[in-house]
Amino acid sequence: MTRPLVSVLIDTYNHERYIERAIVSVLEQDFPARDYEIVVIDDGSTDRTPEIVRKFAPRARLLTKTNGGQASAFNAAFPELRGEIVAFLDGDDWFATQKIRAVTAALEENPQAAAVGHGYYEVHEDASGTAACVPAERSFFNLATAEQARRVASLWKFLWIGALTVRRKILGQVIPIPETLVFCADAPIAWAAMAAGTLVIEQPLSYYRQHASNLHAVDVGNQTKMQRRAEMNERMFAAIEPMLMRLGVSPDALAVSFYPEWTQVSRWRLKTFGGSRLETVRTEIRSFRSQYRKPTLGYRLFKYATVGAAATLLSPKGFYALWEWYGRQSTGHFPEPFRKSG
Repeated sequence: MTRPLVSVLIDTYNHERYIERAIVSVLEQDFPARDYEIVVIDDGSTDRTPEIVRKFAPRARLLTKTNGGQASAFNAAFPELRGEIVAFLDGDDWFATQKIRAVTAALEENPQAAAVGHGYYEVHEDASGTAACVPAERSFFNLATAEQARRVASLWKFLWIGALTVRRKILGQVIPIPETLVFCADAPIAWAAMAAGTLVIEQPLSYYRQHASNLHAVDVGNQTKMQRRAEMNERMFAAIEPMLMRLGVSPDALAVSFYPEWTQVSRWRLKTFGGSRLETVRTEIRSFRSQYRKPTLGYRLFKYATVGAAATLLSPKGFYALWEWYGRQSTGHFPEPFRKSG
């Protein structure tokens, strides 16, 4: 049997309202059917999702597992994928008709690219219409140098799961993904792709559906969900750091791309939900190292002594409240921990 060029991997959990549209959008691609396969990994749905997926057999192949989260789903699906290119899709989103043709052509024309990202349409379930989110121009970047790595801040949003297509070798570098990542498990794949080199193209080629059941949905009134998301983001960054080091990303590149993002996530979590004093110290040391690449010994000792002492004596909430108050009193602006990185 001829191996397909592309594997479209759809991860799903309780998406009975959406999964049919996701699969149909792949079946309707303007790309030869023989050249791509559809693999649906169901993470233990308790609704009609598996039943709906089975209607599309044998064109769509269903893999089932007990519920364990997105990382466990990716880990289980990886050995079953036959394509040399893997395009990801969440079960509640869908592709534009020209998606597979556009991303495979981009990879063929750019052999130095390990992955492709692209623009997308954001669809809000509780509102009419769609909003296009597209990059300013076609762009290739990687994490080989600090200068290149600085571009992560403006381009990473075009690598969310429905907009990300990677060469199989990238998954081989990432799998197994730590299964504590119940969601956000696509982030290690995206960062590995950026480390190897990613091409972002202008066309909006997928649709990202915003609805109340999204694991990533932000409901400021649901503090339990907000805290869970914050803690999951923290786990995500902690899992990705050693992977990037293993892939040879330099400290300078990490300092301008990865650590500022991690610092913002950690500060917000600690200020909002609290945590340990040690976490505050580690967060501020990480921030200092990312902002000051070659500080003098004296300044380093001063910074560690002042910030370290305050972070050790105060709870995280107390530390960030004091720093915020002090910054407003002395400058009329937020102090360093509350300035937006980049």
